[in-house]
Amino acid sequence: MPRNWDRTALLVIDMQRDFIEDWSPIKVNGGKDIVPNVIKAVEVARQRGILVVWVVREHDPLGRDIELFRRHLYAAGKVGPASKGSVGAELVDGLVIKEGDYKLVKTRFSAFFATHLHSFLQGAGINSLVITGVQTPNCIRQTVFDAVALDYQPVTVIVDATAAATPDIHAANMFDMKNIGVATPTLQEWSKSEA
Repeated sequence: MPRNWDRTALLVIDMQRDFIEDWSPIKVNGGKDIVPNVIKAVEVARQRGILVVWVVREHDPLGRDIELFRRHLYAAGKVGPASKGSVGAELVDGLVIKEGDYKLVKTRFSAFFATHLHSFLQGAGINSLVITGVQTPNCIRQTVFDAVALDYQPVTVIVDATAAATPDIHAANMFDMKNIGVATPTLQEWSKSEA
């Protein structure tokens, strides 16, 4: 039986220049490799009528809303990672927010922490999530564990449209998420699935 895709949202997490581009000091090493698959996942989602939610970090240029362990990156007049309005905060080439999509700004790992994501998704009738982006042990994992705790079902992480600093870190985190009931298809498997 075909899935009711209008009750599903695709979360595209932190696919911003500061986390992907080679020139960034905080780039996720595996991030650039997944860009084509994230682009394709967004295309498939739009074809299915799935709500696309762009989850991005945008920080105060002075770093007042960043985690304490990263505050040094904003010291002495530096433009810190994902500072609001900076080039580093922009989505990477090929990813574009379109009419009907939704943009959510976060300042911590989980897209649910201190944001209105859960109430927004409830209001939109969403009960199922598909996750793409970077990076697996931090923003992906925290968002997924919160989604499971909030009873989204199913929660799906597209294994080759998410990435970490190394393949081993990525695989270990995917293993942990699979063990709490999260689906972990490849992009090809998800693209062909009806459920």
